[in-house]
Amino acid sequence: MKNKKKICFITGGRADYDLLYPLIQKVNKSKELELQLIVTGMHLSKEFGNTQKRILNDGFIISKKIKTINSKDTELGIVKSFSLGTQNIGKTLAKIKPDLVVVLGDRSEIYAGTCAAFFLNIPIAHIHGGEVTSGSMDDIMRHAITKHSHLHFVSTKEYKKRVIQLGEKPNSVFNVGSLGVENIKNLKLMSKYEVEQDLKISLGVTNFLITYHPVTLERDKTIKEFKNLLQALNEFSQITLIFTKSNSDLFGRKINQIIDLYVKQRKNAYSFMSLGKKRYLSLMSHVDGLLGNSSSAIIESPSFKIGSINIGNRQKGRIIPDNIINSRSDAKSIKSSIKLILSEKFKKKLKMIKNPYDKKNVSKNIYEIIKKNLSNKIINKEFHDID
Repeated sequence: MKNKKKICFITGGRADYDLLYPLIQKVNKSKELELQLIVTGMHLSKEFGNTQKRILNDGFIISKKIKTINSKDTELGIVKSFSLGTQNIGKTLAKIKPDLVVVLGDRSEIYAGTCAAFFLNIPIAHIHGGEVTSGSMDDIMRHAITKHSHLHFVSTKEYKKRVIQLGEKPNSVFNVGSLGVENIKNLKLMSKYEVEQDLKISLGVTNFLITYHPVTLERDKTIKEFKNLLQALNEFSQITLIFTKSNSDLFGRKINQIIDLYVKQRKNAYSFMSLGKKRYLSLMSHVDGLLGNSSSAIIESPSFKIGSINIGNRQKGRIIPDNIINSRSDAKSIKSSIKLILSEKFKKKLKMIKNPYDKKNVSKNIYEIIKKNLSNKIINKEFHDID
C-alpha cells in the first residue's frame, strides 16, 4: 500500500522495549502502517547490556541509533544526556517525518524524545501515563510527557481519571491495561530446567528475584537502603538470589558494583544486566518471591500469584495489588516482610489474587485506536476542565 502512515517508536532500554514489543510487531506487520524505530539510551551501552542486539534479533530494522548515556551518573551527566538526546532525536525526527511518535513510560531519554517531537509539531502517543511514583524523578517526567502527548493509553481506570485530571480530553484517554501482562499471556515461558540451563544457574528450594533501582528523589538514602536489603537477605542464607541490575540512574552504577561484590561472596547468588522479556518472565514464574522497588513486580507479579516486597518510596502512589507487601527500607522491616511472604498463611491468600492491570487484547486495541485516530486532527490540544 502506498502512502503508509509512519509510526515512530522511541525506546531507551530493556524495560520499555520489552513492553512495547507486541505493539511494535503489529505495526511492523501492518499493511497500512510503516514502522520507524529510534533506539537510544541504555540500548547502546555495553555497560548496560547493549540491548540493541535484542531488537535486531527480533527482526526489526532500526531507523537511527542515538547515543545519550554519559559516563558519569551525576546530576550534570543526566542534564548533558538529556540535551544530547533532545537535539539528536529532533534531527532524526525532522528527517524521517513520522505521522505519530509512540513512547512508553517516564525515563529522561523518553522525555527528551517527547520534547523534540512536540517542538516539531508531531503528534505523540503515550503509554502508561497517569501513574504516580512519588519517590522518583520519573514521576514528574511522566506527567510532563502526558502534557506533551495527544493520545493516552493507560493501564487502569484510576490512571485514566488522573490523566483527565491533568487536563487531557476524555476522548483521548484509553484504558487498555498493561502490555507487560499481555506478554505473560502470549509468550511460551521456559521450564525451570530450561531456565537453569540457559542462565547457567541452580535454583534452590526457595528463590527470590531482586531488582532495586535508585530512589532519585531520596538520593542520599539510596545506597544505605540497598545495603539494608542485603543485610536482611543475609539472615536467609538458604535462599537462592537472582539479581537484575539497576538502570543508568543516579547511583545506578554504584548499586551494580555492590551487587557484583555481594554475588562473589555468596554461593547461591547470581546477577544479570539484562535477561530479556522471555527469560525474565520465565524466571519470575519459578521463584517464590520478588524483592526491590521495580514497577514490573507490581504490575506483572500478580499474574504469577507470587508474593512481592515493595521496598521504600520509589513506587509510592501506584495501585498496589494484594500480593504486594509494602516495606519500610530498614533491614528489620525487610526481614519481617520476607518472613511474611514465605508464610503459609500468605501463600494461601495468593491463590485468590487478581491482577488489576490485566485486560484483554492490549496491543491490538492500542494498534486499532492509533489507526483510527491518525486521520483526526489530534495535534490541536485544548485543556479539559473538570466540572
